[in-house]
Amino acid sequence: MEKDNLPTPGAVEAYLRSLPLRIRWRLWLGGRRYLTTLFLDRTAPLVVIAHSFRDASRAAQLALAIEQDWFLAPAASREAYEEILFKAPGLVIVQLRRKNLCGCLGHRHVLVNELPFVVAHEAFRAAGAGEMDIAYDRIGTWAALPISDGALDARFLAGSRLEEFHAEQFRLRVLSVLLHEINHLVFPQEPESSVRERSLAFYREALAHYVERTISTMSFTIDRSFSRFG
Repeated sequence: MEKDNLPTPGAVEAYLRSLPLRIRWRLWLGGRRYLTTLFLDRTAPLVVIAHSFRDASRAAQLALAIEQDWFLAPAASREAYEEILFKAPGLVIVQLRRKNLCGCLGHRHVLVNELPFVVAHEAFRAAGAGEMDIAYDRIGTWAALPISDGALDARFLAGSRLEEFHAEQFRLRVLSVLLHEINHLVFPQEPESSVRERSLAFYREALAHYVERTISTMSFTIDRSFSRFG
C-alpha cells in the first residue's frame, strides 16, 4: 500500500475526537480509551490499543513493546515477520483485556467490533482493518518457555536488575502474542503449530538478545545482577 494511503496516528486521533458527542460520551463514561502506535521501522500497520482507563499503564507497556522492544530485537527475528507485517491490515485494533473467559492469551477476531472502527472512515484512508484481543493478566502468568525463562530468571535473582528483567520479559511476551495474532489475521489458514513456533522463536531470540545486550553494558564488579553468570 502506498504511503499516502496509510492511516496516521494523528488522523485516527482526530477522527476519534470528531465522533458524535453521544458516542464520545458513551465511550468515555464506559471507561474506553485509545492509544495509537507504530512499529518504528515501518509506516504500517498502525496499531490502535483499545483499553479501559484503569489499564492505561498496561496499554503504555504494549506501546513501548511495539515502539522500542520490536526495534531492539535481532534483525533476523524481525525478518521472520517481514511478509506478515507487510500484508497486515493497515489498521490493527487491539482490545486489551485483563483475562479471557476461555483462558486464552488472545484471539484473532473475524470481524471488527470495536465501536469507532466498525464502519470504514476517510481517516483510515484505503487501509483495511483487523482486530484482536490480548489478555495481559493471563500473559503475565504464562510460562512461555519454562526452562529457558527459569534459567534466565535465576541469573537475575541475586542482583538489582530483576525488576527490569521481568518488565522486559513481560513486554516481549505481549509483543510475541501480538505478532502471533497478526500472523493469524494475515494467514488465517496457517496451522497453529507453525504460527506458535514463529512467535515463540521471536520471544526466545529477542529475550536472549536483551540479556546479551544488558550484560555488555554493565560492570560485573559493580552490579550483582549478573553475579551468577559463569
